[in-house]
Amino acid sequence: MSVSRKRKKELRNLQNQANKLWESQQVLVGEAATVAREAGRQLGNYSREQVVPQVQATYGKYAAPYVDRGMSVSKQVFNDKVVPAAGAVVGSALSVWDAANDTRQRLGTGRGVDWADLAQRAEKYGQKAAKGFSQKVAVVEAPKKKGIGAGGVIAIILGVAAAAGVLYAAWQTLRADDELWVADDPLRAPDA
Repeated sequence: MSVSRKRKKELRNLQNQANKLWESQQVLVGEAATVAREAGRQLGNYSREQVVPQVQATYGKYAAPYVDRGMSVSKQVFNDKVVPAAGAVVGSALSVWDAANDTRQRLGTGRGVDWADLAQRAEKYGQKAAKGFSQKVAVVEAPKKKGIGAGGVIAIILGVAAAAGVLYAAWQTLRADDELWVADDPLRAPDA
């Protein structure tokens, strides 16, 4: 099927107009990408200069006291409860060791075993060990809660960080970037 000269001329004119429109769109997209990059840079500056100091100040005001208190309570529990309890257990074990050494020494010298005395001493050592252990291991009274706890503060901080991450990922996905889009022929419109 052949096309008349008049139609060919009209098609060439239409093709030229489409090429001019395509070139102007390429320039416009390039300028939009420049604006988007500058907006991203300004957002980074704003975040660094305004948001981060505010988050740090808020953490220092609200979360840091709870974290410090939690650390001091755990340190106190460790020093006042765990270490003495472990000392009691070690002391009890050493008492039993001493009783065994005493018995072995008596057997070695040929004096024999006095089973009644051995049972009485074992009972005494066991009671002493149990009493020392029970005194050292006492239940720590938890302080009464007044408002949000450290876990709640940490959960809020993690939630804010996650939301910021989602917003940043969305911004990275939706921003215009020249390196991500490569045209086949940037200055020529596709053939109709």
